[in-house]
Amino acid sequence: MIAGSGVAVPAQAAVGSAPTRAAAPGDLKTDIDQILSDSRLSGATAGVTVRDARTGAVLYSHDADTRVVPASNNKIETSAAAFGILGTGYRFRTDVSTRGGTLYLKGTGDPTLGAAAYDRLAAEVAAKGIKTVKGGLVADDSWFEGPRLGPDWDPTDFPYYYAAEISALTVAPDDVFDVGTVDVVVTPTTPGRPPKVSLSPETGAVTIDDKATTGAPGSASTVSVDRTVGTNTIVVSGSIPADGTFDDLATVPDPALYAADVFRRALKAHGVTVEGDTTHGTTPKGARVVTTRRSIPLSRIATPYLKLSNNMIAETLVKEIGHKVTGHGSWTAGLPVVAKYLKSLGVDTSQVKQTDGSGLGHTNYTTATQISNVLRAAQRKSWFPVFYNALPIAGQPDELVGGTLRSRMAGTPAAGDVHAKTGTLTGVSALSGYVKDPDGRPLIFSIVFNGYKGGAPTDLQDRIAVRLAGGPSAATSAVRSTARSSAQNLECSWTHSC
Repeated sequence: MIAGSGVAVPAQAAVGSAPTRAAAPGDLKTDIDQILSDSRLSGATAGVTVRDARTGAVLYSHDADTRVVPASNNKIETSAAAFGILGTGYRFRTDVSTRGGTLYLKGTGDPTLGAAAYDRLAAEVAAKGIKTVKGGLVADDSWFEGPRLGPDWDPTDFPYYYAAEISALTVAPDDVFDVGTVDVVVTPTTPGRPPKVSLSPETGAVTIDDKATTGAPGSASTVSVDRTVGTNTIVVSGSIPADGTFDDLATVPDPALYAADVFRRALKAHGVTVEGDTTHGTTPKGARVVTTRRSIPLSRIATPYLKLSNNMIAETLVKEIGHKVTGHGSWTAGLPVVAKYLKSLGVDTSQVKQTDGSGLGHTNYTTATQISNVLRAAQRKSWFPVFYNALPIAGQPDELVGGTLRSRMAGTPAAGDVHAKTGTLTGVSALSGYVKDPDGRPLIFSIVFNGYKGGAPTDLQDRIAVRLAGGPSAATSAVRSTARSSAQNLECSWTHSC
């Protein structure tokens, strides 16, 4: 399902669109109806609502109460519950404990644990005077319960970093917290010879099958990284030019043992020898805590999570909510708690179904009206500034400002104004959030397309947002947006094409 980058084109010439005659700017209903008359939406469901953010008055509605698959707009609901139940100051905890000559590494879902964090934990163990661990190292991920993969996710997604396993003990290989993955770095050698393949962080949790070759300088790069489902073997194939660079993320099965492997290597680097094996297990009562790490607060995790539509953080939050409220860190426990919180916000939960926290599954559904209800209620909460600022901002090129909207609506009245969550799956495209009209009046909008023809018609969403930000005079403005080929059916951040 991974596809290449899209090509920026004017919205009225986007892939799959039929030439249309621009209507003269009119009232809001006329202008949005004109946008929705695009032939790509023929036979599709287009749930759209625009509301006054202060009063809640509906200014425009089209199939807004029809059930739709939300894709990553699911994260709006998950985020509201996480901020409301866990709190923006919530921090995840990781403990290293010892008892009976065995070392225990216990996680509670921290998505920010990278190699550097495990190195600091190892240094603290060594600083306590521990030089030899006679027993083994136990990876304790019991805070969360199985399954580790969403029951409604497409198994063909499992090798790719946006569908990693959800564990209470895991590793993030980068600073945007793509947990449960490893960075596969491919370095060219001599033309005709296999390239060098390394892992970051270094780990023995996966094996590499290097089938790639080094091509001539300036040749096309065709390198691909793919983990064989059901195994820990990562296959690297294709050709990398002798003057090229390449790296990509791959998921790692059993993230807890991966984390323990990274930690054990760090212990060795700090002079701590573990003599026994690395195994799964639980930390026994009475174990002595050697050192503890607390994550950055959820308010800071929220930025890469929402800007880049990080599925793994969304699922971690659902399981963490479940553990906090019921003592069980699972989807089965967490999702009903999320639903109860949404009901307290005024959401009609009979119109909402969440089967995961991220929206990766096609079995989630909601309506544009219910999404707008969450967005409106959020404004009254103390956590709203964190949520609002963590949403992608249209036309802002910085990855951690514009996020999945950084290539969209640039140079229009919507740039820097629209704060909204994107969402894309096969046959699903969504954009919901906040915008101020030309008079400074705050508006809430939700746009969810299901069953359209061709690639995701994000340009139509952009035209609506630009119309809201710029008023009637912006109704027929050209919008430059990332056009999507029919094969590009995932969030742009998941395909590195934003």
